[in-house]
Amino acid sequence: MKKTDEGKKRVIYYSDELNDEFSEMQIKAIPIDQNYDYGQSGLWWNLQRFFWYRIFSMPIAWLWLKLTYRHKIVNRHVLKKCPKGPIFLFANHTNPIADALIPTFVAFPKGVYVIVHANNVSIPGLGLKTRILGALPLPDNLGATKNFMEIVKRRVAEKQAICIYPEAHIWPYYTKIRPFLDVSFRYPIQFKTPVYCFTNTYQKRRFSNKPKMVTYVDGPFYADENLGSKEARLDLRNRVYEAMKARSLNSNLELIQYIKKENSDD
Repeated sequence: MKKTDEGKKRVIYYSDELNDEFSEMQIKAIPIDQNYDYGQSGLWWNLQRFFWYRIFSMPIAWLWLKLTYRHKIVNRHVLKKCPKGPIFLFANHTNPIADALIPTFVAFPKGVYVIVHANNVSIPGLGLKTRILGALPLPDNLGATKNFMEIVKRRVAEKQAICIYPEAHIWPYYTKIRPFLDVSFRYPIQFKTPVYCFTNTYQKRRFSNKPKMVTYVDGPFYADENLGSKEARLDLRNRVYEAMKARSLNSNLELIQYIKKENSDD
């Protein structure tokens, strides 16, 4: 991976669209093993979550998104087609801070839990807060996998929204949709829940060089019950991918140019 500048536009060279990571946040991940506490339910947990999620974090997040990116959500009314039950959200991964905040406003009034890398719960002193705010880190072993699936099942039963970034790695301000695997689409198929996607785009402002973020929501998508599990998973992934690709065409401001390296010596 090589980064450089050409004129005013930053250029990043990449070699692997599935695995290259360009986040500038360097955090040593804690192990997510069978001892990791994924969170709870009950009155005390719900009171803590209500305060930190609804009262404390949401106003700050809304203000930050508006002041920084003039953030706007388009087509959110499609969520009214599934107003009561749980949903899975899939989105492109292009902003380390905004990506943590936008799902809350896309899914509102549902609460959101986000499946994340362990880095997101490894900041010293913030472990409990990130759990309360909804971070669900991917497990590192079989014991943790059991606990992870149990908490996902619980949040689905609570009719919450669960957000997944299938691209897995952050490419800041990337304006296209990277090819992603279908593995994470097993969750909505397993729990028989509808799927929505949202696509974050970067657009020009009239009187500023800073980008405006516009988020487009699409769905619901349902698994084809006439297909086998693997085929249904791939089909669901493909329909979400195509919807996100179409929405990404609304980006009209490229802050960083991503260029694929021809070979390892470039």
